[in-house]
Amino acid sequence: MAIGGGNIYHAQFGKFFFLLILSTVFQVISLSLGQLKTPNNRPIIGVLSQEITNPLVKNKYSNYTSYIAASYVKFLEGAGARVVPIRINLSDDYYENIVNSVNGVLFPGGGINLEDSGYGKAGILIYNLASSLNNDGDYFPLWGTCLGFELMSYIVGGKRALTVCSALNEALPLQFYDGYLESRLFRNAPDDIVHLLRNKPMTANFHKFCVTEKSFVSSGLNEQFKILALSNDFKNESFISAMEAKDFPFYGVQFHPEKNSYEWNTNLHGIPHSAEATRVGQYFGEFFVNEARKNGHSFSSPEVEAQSLIYNYQAFPTASVDSSFEQCYFFK
Repeated sequence: MAIGGGNIYHAQFGKFFFLLILSTVFQVISLSLGQLKTPNNRPIIGVLSQEITNPLVKNKYSNYTSYIAASYVKFLEGAGARVVPIRINLSDDYYENIVNSVNGVLFPGGGINLEDSGYGKAGILIYNLASSLNNDGDYFPLWGTCLGFELMSYIVGGKRALTVCSALNEALPLQFYDGYLESRLFRNAPDDIVHLLRNKPMTANFHKFCVTEKSFVSSGLNEQFKILALSNDFKNESFISAMEAKDFPFYGVQFHPEKNSYEWNTNLHGIPHSAEATRVGQYFGEFFVNEARKNGHSFSSPEVEAQSLIYNYQAFPTASVDSSFEQCYFFK
Protein backbone atom coordinates (compact mmCIF):
# COMPACT_ATOMS: atom_id res chain seq x y z
CA MET A 1 0.00 0.00 0.00
CA ALA A 2 2.79 2.38 0.89
CA ILE A 3 4.63 1.56 -2.31
CA GLY A 4 1.52 2.20 -4.42
CA GLY A 5 0.93 5.51 -2.64
CA GLY A 6 4.53 6.51 -3.32
CA ASN A 7 4.13 5.76 -7.01
CA ILE A 8 1.01 7.87 -7.16
CA TYR A 9 2.77 10.68 -5.32
CA HIS A 10 5.78 10.58 -7.61
CA ALA A 11 3.54 10.42 -10.69
CA GLN A 12 1.57 13.46 -9.53
CA PHE A 13 4.75 15.33 -8.63
CA GLY A 14 6.23 14.47 -12.02
CA LYS A 15 3.10 15.73 -13.80
CA PHE A 16 3.16 18.94 -11.74
CA PHE A 17 6.86 19.45 -12.47
CA PHE A 18 6.28 18.88 -16.21
CA LEU A 19 3.42 21.40 -16.30
CA LEU A 20 5.53 23.90 -14.38
CA ILE A 21 8.34 23.58 -16.92
CA LEU A 22 5.87 23.84 -19.81
CA SER A 23 4.33 26.97 -18.30
CA THR A 24 7.76 28.52 -17.83
CA VAL A 25 8.70 27.75 -21.43
CA PHE A 26 5.52 29.42 -22.71
CA GLN A 27 6.20 32.49 -20.54
CA VAL A 28 9.76 32.71 -21.88
CA ILE A 29 8.51 32.39 -25.47
CA SER A 30 5.87 35.06 -24.83
CA LEU A 31 8.40 37.42 -23.28
CA SER A 32 10.87 36.79 -26.10
CA LEU A 33 8.19 37.90 -28.55
CA GLY A 34 7.60 41.02 -26.48
CA GLN A 35 3.97 40.16 -25.73
CA LEU A 36 2.26 41.00 -22.46
CA LYS A 37 1.48 38.13 -20.10
CA THR A 38 -2.04 39.51 -19.66
CA PRO A 39 -3.89 41.45 -22.37
CA ASN A 40 -3.96 45.22 -22.40
CA ASN A 41 -7.71 45.80 -22.30
CA ARG A 42 -7.41 49.55 -22.90
CA PRO A 43 -5.61 49.55 -26.27
CA ILE A 44 -5.01 52.80 -28.10
CA ILE A 45 -4.20 52.78 -31.82
CA GLY A 46 -2.69 55.61 -33.83
CA VAL A 47 -4.21 56.37 -37.25
CA LEU A 48 -2.07 58.29 -39.72
CA SER A 49 -3.65 61.33 -41.36
CA GLN A 50 -3.01 62.46 -44.94
CA GLU A 51 -3.27 65.49 -47.19
CA ILE A 52 -6.71 66.58 -48.46
CA THR A 53 -6.86 65.99 -52.23
CA ASN A 54 -10.58 66.22 -53.05
CA PRO A 55 -11.01 69.78 -54.48
CA LEU A 56 -14.55 70.27 -53.16
CA VAL A 57 -13.66 69.04 -49.68
CA LYS A 58 -10.48 71.11 -49.74
CA ASN A 59 -12.48 74.21 -50.65
CA LYS A 60 -15.15 73.73 -48.00
CA TYR A 61 -12.69 72.88 -45.22
CA SER A 62 -9.96 75.26 -46.34
CA ASN A 63 -8.76 75.92 -42.78
CA TYR A 64 -7.44 72.37 -42.56
CA THR A 65 -4.55 70.57 -44.23
CA SER A 66 -5.06 66.87 -43.46
CA TYR A 67 -7.80 64.39 -42.61
CA ILE A 68 -8.73 60.91 -41.38
CA ALA A 69 -11.91 59.25 -42.62
CA ALA A 70 -14.18 58.57 -39.65
CA SER A 71 -14.81 55.01 -40.86
CA TYR A 72 -11.32 53.99 -39.73
CA VAL A 73 -11.95 55.41 -36.28
CA LYS A 74 -15.29 53.59 -36.00
CA PHE A 75 -13.67 50.41 -37.33
CA LEU A 76 -11.22 50.38 -34.44
CA GLU A 77 -13.60 51.68 -31.78
CA GLY A 78 -16.13 49.00 -32.75
CA ALA A 79 -13.47 46.38 -32.06
CA GLY A 80 -12.65 47.73 -28.59
CA ALA A 81 -9.88 50.30 -29.07
CA ARG A 82 -9.50 54.04 -28.75
CA VAL A 83 -7.85 56.15 -31.44
CA VAL A 84 -5.18 58.82 -31.52
CA PRO A 85 -4.80 60.81 -34.75
CA ILE A 86 -1.24 61.02 -36.06
CA ARG A 87 -0.67 64.31 -37.86
CA ILE A 88 1.69 64.78 -40.79
CA ASN A 89 4.69 67.05 -41.44
CA LEU A 90 5.87 67.14 -37.82
CA SER A 91 9.22 66.40 -36.18
CA ASP A 92 10.85 62.99 -35.83
CA ASP A 93 10.52 63.37 -32.06
CA TYR A 94 6.75 63.70 -32.42
CA TYR A 95 6.48 60.37 -34.26
CA GLU A 96 8.83 58.62 -31.86
CA ASN A 97 6.76 59.84 -28.92
CA ILE A 98 3.50 58.71 -30.54
CA VAL A 99 4.83 55.24 -31.37
CA ASN A 100 6.09 54.81 -27.81
CA SER A 101 2.70 55.87 -26.42
CA VAL A 102 0.20 53.89 -28.53
CA ASN A 103 -0.24 50.13 -28.90
CA GLY A 104 -0.25 49.93 -32.68
CA VAL A 105 -0.64 52.05 -35.82
CA LEU A 106 -3.04 51.86 -38.76
CA PHE A 107 -2.06 53.25 -42.17
CA PRO A 108 -5.38 54.08 -43.89
CA GLY A 109 -6.30 54.08 -47.56
CA GLY A 110 -6.35 57.18 -49.74
CA GLY A 111 -5.04 58.73 -52.93
CA ILE A 112 -1.70 60.26 -51.94
CA ASN A 113 1.66 60.05 -53.71
CA LEU A 114 3.86 57.97 -51.44
CA GLU A 115 7.15 59.56 -52.48
CA ASP A 116 6.68 63.20 -51.56
CA SER A 117 3.64 63.36 -49.27
CA GLY A 118 3.54 63.97 -45.55
CA TYR A 119 1.64 60.68 -45.28
CA GLY A 120 4.43 58.79 -47.03
CA LYS A 121 7.24 60.43 -45.09
CA ALA A 122 5.55 59.93 -41.72
CA GLY A 123 4.64 56.36 -42.68
CA ILE A 124 8.27 55.51 -43.42
CA LEU A 125 9.38 56.92 -40.05
CA ILE A 126 6.68 55.01 -38.19
CA TYR A 127 7.43 51.77 -40.06
CA ASN A 128 11.12 52.03 -39.18
CA LEU A 129 10.36 52.85 -35.54
CA ALA A 130 7.99 49.88 -35.32
CA SER A 131 10.61 47.60 -36.89
CA SER A 132 13.19 48.71 -34.33
CA LEU A 133 10.77 48.09 -31.47
CA ASN A 134 10.00 44.58 -32.65
CA ASN A 135 13.69 43.86 -33.19
CA ASP A 136 14.19 44.81 -29.54
CA GLY A 137 11.45 42.44 -28.39
CA ASP A 138 8.67 45.04 -28.07
CA TYR A 139 5.59 43.58 -29.79
CA PHE A 140 4.22 46.50 -31.82
CA PRO A 141 1.67 45.83 -34.60
CA LEU A 142 1.07 47.76 -37.83
CA TRP A 143 -1.93 47.51 -40.16
CA GLY A 144 -2.08 48.85 -43.71
CA THR A 145 -5.34 49.19 -45.65
CA CYS A 146 -5.23 49.82 -49.44
CA LEU A 147 -2.83 52.79 -49.68
CA GLY A 148 -1.42 51.60 -46.35
CA PHE A 149 -0.80 48.18 -47.93
CA GLU A 150 0.91 49.95 -50.82
CA LEU A 151 2.94 52.05 -48.39
CA MET A 152 4.33 48.95 -46.68
CA SER A 153 5.10 47.42 -50.08
CA TYR A 154 6.83 50.62 -51.21
CA ILE A 155 8.91 50.88 -48.03
CA VAL A 156 10.23 47.34 -48.38
CA GLY A 157 10.27 46.86 -52.15
CA GLY A 158 10.47 50.38 -53.60
CA LYS A 159 8.64 51.49 -56.76
CA ARG A 160 9.09 48.08 -58.35
CA ALA A 161 6.65 46.56 -55.87
CA LEU A 162 3.65 48.49 -57.28
CA THR A 163 1.99 47.98 -60.65
CA VAL A 164 -1.12 49.48 -62.27
CA CYS A 165 -4.35 47.50 -61.96
CA SER A 166 -8.07 48.23 -62.30
CA ALA A 167 -9.85 46.98 -59.18
CA LEU A 168 -11.84 50.15 -58.58
CA ASN A 169 -15.26 50.10 -56.88
CA GLU A 170 -15.51 46.32 -56.96
CA ALA A 171 -16.37 43.70 -54.34
CA LEU A 172 -14.28 40.55 -54.71
CA PRO A 173 -13.75 37.16 -53.04
CA LEU A 174 -10.34 35.99 -51.86
CA GLN A 175 -8.26 33.18 -53.29
CA PHE A 176 -6.35 31.91 -50.28
CA TYR A 177 -2.67 31.22 -50.75
CA ASP A 178 -0.92 28.02 -49.70
CA GLY A 179 -0.17 28.11 -45.99
CA TYR A 180 -2.73 30.79 -45.10
CA LEU A 181 -4.07 28.66 -42.24
CA GLU A 182 -0.64 28.87 -40.59
CA SER A 183 -0.71 32.67 -40.73
CA ARG A 184 -1.40 34.82 -37.69
CA LEU A 185 -4.15 36.64 -39.59
CA PHE A 186 -6.22 33.59 -40.53
CA ARG A 187 -5.22 30.61 -38.37
CA ASN A 188 -7.87 31.38 -35.75
CA ALA A 189 -10.47 32.79 -38.14
CA PRO A 190 -13.93 31.21 -37.73
CA ASP A 191 -14.80 28.74 -40.47
CA ASP A 192 -17.77 30.83 -41.64
CA ILE A 193 -15.55 33.91 -42.11
CA VAL A 194 -13.08 31.95 -44.24
CA HIS A 195 -15.96 30.41 -46.20
CA LEU A 196 -17.52 33.82 -46.90
CA LEU A 197 -14.21 35.37 -47.94
CA ARG A 198 -13.49 32.48 -50.29
CA ASN A 199 -16.93 32.09 -51.86
CA LYS A 200 -18.60 35.51 -51.85
CA PRO A 201 -17.56 39.05 -52.87
CA MET A 202 -16.91 40.26 -49.33
CA THR A 203 -13.95 42.62 -49.86
CA ALA A 204 -14.41 46.21 -51.06
CA ASN A 205 -11.67 47.22 -53.52
CA PHE A 206 -10.91 50.84 -54.48
CA HIS A 207 -7.38 50.92 -55.84
CA LYS A 208 -5.53 51.77 -59.05
CA PHE A 209 -2.24 50.19 -58.00
CA CYS A 210 -1.50 46.74 -56.70
CA VAL A 211 1.22 44.20 -55.99
CA THR A 212 1.38 41.13 -58.21
CA GLU A 213 3.05 37.83 -57.37
CA LYS A 214 5.77 38.71 -59.89
CA SER A 215 6.49 42.17 -58.43
CA PHE A 216 6.28 40.72 -54.92
CA VAL A 217 9.30 38.56 -55.71
CA SER A 218 11.22 40.89 -58.06
CA SER A 219 11.08 43.77 -55.56
CA GLY A 220 12.27 41.59 -52.67
CA LEU A 221 9.02 41.86 -50.71
CA ASN A 222 9.04 38.08 -50.35
CA GLU A 223 12.09 38.32 -48.10
CA GLN A 224 10.09 40.03 -45.35
CA PHE A 225 6.42 39.27 -46.12
CA LYS A 226 4.38 36.27 -47.13
CA ILE A 227 1.30 36.23 -49.36
CA LEU A 228 -1.94 35.15 -47.71
CA ALA A 229 -4.57 35.78 -50.40
CA LEU A 230 -5.07 36.94 -53.98
CA SER A 231 -7.94 38.51 -55.96
CA ASN A 232 -8.58 39.23 -59.65
CA ASP A 233 -9.26 42.70 -61.08
CA PHE A 234 -11.59 43.77 -63.93
CA LYS A 235 -9.16 42.36 -66.48
CA ASN A 236 -8.98 39.07 -64.58
CA GLU A 237 -5.40 39.83 -63.61
CA SER A 238 -4.31 38.54 -60.23
CA PHE A 239 -3.07 40.81 -57.43
CA ILE A 240 -2.17 40.27 -53.78
CA SER A 241 -5.07 41.01 -51.42
CA ALA A 242 -3.54 40.16 -48.05
CA MET A 243 -0.06 39.70 -46.67
CA GLU A 244 1.72 39.62 -43.32
CA ALA A 245 5.32 40.05 -42.26
CA LYS A 246 7.25 36.88 -41.50
CA ASP A 247 8.88 38.08 -38.29
CA PHE A 248 6.87 41.13 -37.17
CA PRO A 249 3.15 41.69 -36.45
CA PHE A 250 2.72 43.77 -39.63
CA TYR A 251 -0.38 43.19 -41.78
CA GLY A 252 -1.53 44.58 -45.11
CA VAL A 253 -4.80 44.21 -47.02
CA GLN A 254 -5.45 45.78 -50.41
CA PHE A 255 -9.20 45.90 -49.70
CA HIS A 256 -11.22 48.02 -47.24
CA PRO A 257 -12.78 46.04 -44.36
CA GLU A 258 -13.91 49.27 -42.65
CA LYS A 259 -16.19 50.28 -45.53
CA ASN A 260 -18.55 47.30 -45.14
CA SER A 261 -20.09 48.82 -42.02
CA TYR A 262 -19.34 52.53 -42.21
CA GLU A 263 -19.44 53.95 -45.76
CA TRP A 264 -22.80 54.36 -47.52
CA ASN A 265 -22.32 56.38 -50.73
CA THR A 266 -24.83 54.85 -53.19
CA ASN A 267 -22.38 55.31 -56.06
CA LEU A 268 -19.96 52.94 -54.35
CA HIS A 269 -21.61 49.69 -55.43
CA GLY A 270 -18.36 47.86 -54.67
CA ILE A 271 -19.06 47.95 -50.93
CA PRO A 272 -20.95 44.89 -49.63
CA HIS A 273 -23.38 45.78 -46.84
CA SER A 274 -24.99 42.44 -45.97
CA ALA A 275 -24.99 41.04 -42.45
CA GLU A 276 -22.35 38.58 -43.63
CA ALA A 277 -20.16 41.39 -44.97
CA THR A 278 -20.47 43.24 -41.66
CA ARG A 279 -19.19 40.17 -39.79
CA VAL A 280 -16.29 39.85 -42.21
CA GLY A 281 -15.27 43.48 -41.76
CA GLN A 282 -15.53 43.19 -37.99
CA TYR A 283 -13.27 40.14 -38.00
CA PHE A 284 -10.35 42.16 -39.35
CA GLY A 285 -10.93 45.03 -36.93
CA GLU A 286 -11.08 42.70 -33.95
CA PHE A 287 -8.00 40.83 -35.09
CA PHE A 288 -5.86 43.96 -35.24
CA VAL A 289 -7.16 45.38 -31.98
CA ASN A 290 -6.36 42.05 -30.30
CA GLU A 291 -2.83 42.32 -31.67
CA ALA A 292 -2.61 45.78 -30.08
CA ARG A 293 -3.72 44.28 -26.76
CA LYS A 294 -0.35 42.46 -26.69
CA ASN A 295 1.50 45.78 -26.41
CA GLY A 296 1.99 47.64 -23.13
CA HIS A 297 2.84 51.19 -24.25
CA SER A 298 1.10 54.06 -22.50
CA PHE A 299 1.11 57.84 -22.47
CA SER A 300 3.21 59.73 -19.93
CA SER A 301 0.09 60.65 -17.92
CA PRO A 302 -3.71 60.29 -18.05
CA GLU A 303 -3.89 64.00 -18.90
CA VAL A 304 -1.60 63.66 -21.94
CA GLU A 305 -3.56 60.57 -23.04
CA ALA A 306 -6.88 62.44 -22.81
CA GLN A 307 -5.50 65.40 -24.78
CA SER A 308 -4.25 63.07 -27.53
CA LEU A 309 -7.43 61.09 -28.26
CA ILE A 310 -9.66 61.59 -31.29
CA TYR A 311 -12.46 62.71 -28.93
CA ASN A 312 -10.90 66.18 -28.98
CA TYR A 313 -11.81 66.58 -32.66
CA GLN A 314 -15.06 66.87 -34.55
CA ALA A 315 -16.14 64.52 -37.34
CA PHE A 316 -17.53 66.67 -40.16
CA PRO A 317 -20.08 65.43 -42.74
CA THR A 318 -18.42 65.14 -46.15
CA ALA A 319 -20.79 63.04 -48.29
CA SER A 320 -22.54 66.19 -49.52
CA VAL A 321 -19.32 67.55 -51.10
CA ASP A 322 -18.71 64.65 -53.48
CA SER A 323 -16.59 62.69 -51.04
CA SER A 324 -16.55 58.91 -50.85
CA PHE A 325 -16.53 59.25 -47.05
CA GLU A 326 -19.58 59.90 -44.90
CA GLN A 327 -17.53 61.79 -42.30
CA CYS A 328 -13.96 62.99 -41.86
CA TYR A 329 -11.84 64.40 -39.06
CA PHE A 330 -9.76 67.38 -40.17
CA PHE A 331 -6.49 68.70 -38.75
CA LYS A 332 -4.49 71.91 -39.07
